[in-house]
Amino acid sequence: MLKKPWNPYFAGSLAGVLLVLSVLISGKFFGVSTTFVRSASVIEQAVGIDTSAIEYFTTKKGKYGPSSLPNWQLIFVTGIFIGGFLASTLSGDFKIQTVPDMWKKRFGANPVKRAVVAFLGGAIALFGARMAGG
Repeated sequence: MLKKPWNPYFAGSLAGVLLVLSVLISGKFFGVSTTFVRSASVIEQAVGIDTSAIEYFTTKKGKYGPSSLPNWQLIFVTGIFIGGFLASTLSGDFKIQTVPDMWKKRFGANPVKRAVVAFLGGAIALFGARMAGG
């Protein structure tokens, strides 16, 4: 259906317009890092960890605790996943790979090494986003 990829400048501009509209209409900036923190509190509670004993989850009237979900950010994160899947499927680019071709060319085909580096990179990015307040 949509075999030609979008121009990244056009797609980025659309994302910028969406952000402006989000602030104008709802007064909220969109972001995802807080949703991961809130999800962690839900998972911790599900496995029996008392999140009420963790100050981070109880500050700001439980803003980051398990009772803060579901909310609009969770729906936003879910929409990112669904939208990305639909876009890649409609463009014909969707494929399941344990190791992307670019990584394979440079670092080899070891999926465990790729998973560890991807996890660490994501953890560092998420930590930085949380340190910056969002």
